[in-house]
Amino acid sequence: MFMLAMRSIRHRPGRFLATLLSAFLGAAIIMTFNSLHDTAGQDGVDAISAETLSTAAGVVGGYGTLLVFFAVASTLTVNVRQRAAELELLRCSGATPAQLKRMVVGEAVVVALVGAALATGPALLGGRALLEVFQDSGQVAESVGHSFGPIALLTGFDITLLASAGAAFLAVRRATRGNRRRGGARRFLTYGALLTGAVSVTSTFVFSASDAALMAPPAYGAILLSVGFALMSPRLLEGVLDRLPLNGASGWLAVRNLRQRAGHLAGILMSLILFTAVATATLTMQAVESDTVEALGITKSVDDKTLETLNFTVVGIIVVFVCVMLVNSLYAATSYRAREFGQQRLAGATPGQVLGTVAVESLVLTVTGALFGMLAALAGIVPFTVVRSDGVLPGEVYGIAATVVTVAATVTLGTSLATARRMLRRPAVGAVAVAS
Repeated sequence: MFMLAMRSIRHRPGRFLATLLSAFLGAAIIMTFNSLHDTAGQDGVDAISAETLSTAAGVVGGYGTLLVFFAVASTLTVNVRQRAAELELLRCSGATPAQLKRMVVGEAVVVALVGAALATGPALLGGRALLEVFQDSGQVAESVGHSFGPIALLTGFDITLLASAGAAFLAVRRATRGNRRRGGARRFLTYGALLTGAVSVTSTFVFSASDAALMAPPAYGAILLSVGFALMSPRLLEGVLDRLPLNGASGWLAVRNLRQRAGHLAGILMSLILFTAVATATLTMQAVESDTVEALGITKSVDDKTLETLNFTVVGIIVVFVCVMLVNSLYAATSYRAREFGQQRLAGATPGQVLGTVAVESLVLTVTGALFGMLAALAGIVPFTVVRSDGVLPGEVYGIAATVVTVAATVTLGTSLATARRMLRRPAVGAVAVAS
């Protein structure tokens, strides 16, 4: 089956580009920040510099691991579902479910290995640039030199390979189980994330306004709640569709398509929820913290500067990474619908009506992702604001939330419509014949 996996990659490398890009970016992020562990462990590094570097590596390394898994899982899920006919043909030819799993997992591991190898150079440059940021802000001594060693390499390769293998196994397992009862593990993870997130945000009230770790419980709580919502994405989408009063041909067709493809769109909705929640919660809480410190006339300590740098760095990484995840997933999901678009046009739909349907679908996905992402973000923002500033809902949240939603909507609508327009350039008969 390993040979079959290699043959599949050589025969149709284009189908693995999205997974390769996700693995490349994920490994680059993990190695970039974990190289700070290598840097902090060098001889002659002072205690303050070492603590700053280790904190940055630990915090963002955890975010990076989570992002890598979701990114690779979303692209692999789309990839496996698009190959349902191929996998079914292999089963009819005598391949067992275990053999199919080994083939798909083998493909994912090979692609992840290539992605991690390609990410080594950019990660080295990124680690140096990140060290300079900390040195320019006075958080790390100028005498500290960058080190890219075993911690960066081992974590980058190990996490990327494990995430890819695990995501591929889960994706092909779902695809080969047919109509059997499923979802026990997913429900366990969903409820576990929601419960742990609720406990984490509630524990914020145990802290005092001056505690240095005040931002940690609501931030991690918001992230865990967003993960729980992301795992529930198919059910959340169906619930939103039940309450949408959409009229007209495009609206009716969009709702019908979304209902049929709710499971296929889970990766896209996951990305939207995570992006909205983490970006809104982190930026808003940092804005509240900065405004409170300025109002009180307090000079920021090294720890305060480190936390602020980390927050903006994390958000920047999430924006870039999740946007790439969205573009990958949306492109793969939309380009796969060439046959569907061709059938709609043969049935009498105009290209404008097809694009209108895609636009409505994208808008519904954006609204759903933004809604539940904002709920997760507010669950962390409100407790933090109450403890830190005696307010409830900070004024900073409105502008930040509007910006985050605008970015999410632009990426979602732009990618979907651009890909659909490209698919519509093909003659309808040719699109149906080729896809068949």
